[in-house]
Amino acid sequence: MNYSILCLDVDGTLTDGKVYMGNNGELLKAFNIKDGYGICQYIKAGGIVAIITGRSSKIVENRAMELGISEIYQNITNKAQVMELLAKKYHTTIANVAYVGDDMNDLEAVQAAGISFMPSDGYEGLKPYVFVVLNHKGGEGAVREAIDWLLGEGM
Repeated sequence: MNYSILCLDVDGTLTDGKVYMGNNGELLKAFNIKDGYGICQYIKAGGIVAIITGRSSKIVENRAMELGISEIYQNITNKAQVMELLAKKYHTTIANVAYVGDDMNDLEAVQAAGISFMPSDGYEGLKPYVFVVLNHKGGEGAVREAIDWLLGEGM
């Protein structure tokens, strides 16, 4: 596996970017089962998966726990810095880190990563900076598509 660490944004990448809010202020997010299966396969193949998000949500923690993701970083403004720390922690370089993000707050991470991806419905301004614009939308299998590419099964 060329990219031993996969870092993921949440809103717009693992989800469709919508935040559903109930009458009592509770927030809901929808995650794609296919993305979850891909994450489990990446971990099974020996990869490390990290979630790096600018927001904070118990929902994200719950989903990460369910998938076996132990590297969860929330309320992060400098995602590239977290990626550097992860590379050091796992005795590799940032050249071996893959990143999936969807908007300009992901720009530093996209530029720092060894390879970067964005969902097809990501922000247009980010497209020139990513290595692969995926065919799937955020929350609709984009992460699975990136993982298939990384594991040599896609594209």
